[in-house]
Amino acid sequence: MGENGLWLIGLGPGDLQQMTVAAFNAARDADHRFLEGYTALLPPDELEKMDALIGSWELRMRSAVESPDDLLSLARTSKVALLVVGDPLQATTHVDLQIRCADSNIPCHIEHGISITTIVTGAVGLQSYRFGRQCTFAYPYGDYLPTSPLEIILANRERDLHTLALLDLDPSGMGEGRQEPMSPEVSIDVLRKMANKLEVDVEDWTVVLCSDMGTNDAAVSVGTPAQISEKKGGRIHCLLIPANLHDVEATALARW
Repeated sequence: MGENGLWLIGLGPGDLQQMTVAAFNAARDADHRFLEGYTALLPPDELEKMDALIGSWELRMRSAVESPDDLLSLARTSKVALLVVGDPLQATTHVDLQIRCADSNIPCHIEHGISITTIVTGAVGLQSYRFGRQCTFAYPYGDYLPTSPLEIILANRERDLHTLALLDLDPSGMGEGRQEPMSPEVSIDVLRKMANKLEVDVEDWTVVLCSDMGTNDAAVSVGTPAQISEKKGGRIHCLLIPANLHDVEATALARW
């Protein structure tokens, strides 16, 4: 590790044992460690291990990362690690940090990590090359609910492509308070509300619920929206909406 700069470090999908050796060493070697806590979350038991594994750290939420003057000021004279669950360049916010560092002549280093988009497609048995554009289901804010996620799914299905739908973590939309990952029940409610607005029938669709992927608690469930809505447990979820299944894909999904 150099004398100063900002290190964007991927922690992997939720199990700290899945950090790369390079990421682990960079985190341990930092003078200051900050965990970015609003684009993704670590399980509570993994949070408890952080001090012993890589050293002391502080939590940083949305405003501190999107207005990073304090981070960049420290990075001018010391080694600063921003720890990100998954891969550090999955979110545009972190790419913006790279650009800010370049504009300020501050060294910026990347230690990539395993992300949900890396593992989830193969884990359930769908072919990765058949995935189209991803989308995110956002919590409704009052009467406002964007239909763009369902429009993306429908466009993918028109092209016979699967869709990965990530689920919102923050009911407030502010990225500052306690995060509450969207539950299967709420995600299906959001899907149905979007479907009602677009006058689309989704009730006979096959939906794949992926929970806590990349951890020891990983679970996969396949069913109709009504069946997925009833699933309980788990911490962080995402949905896969398959297109027409090839024979091997159908056999793979039947395992769940």
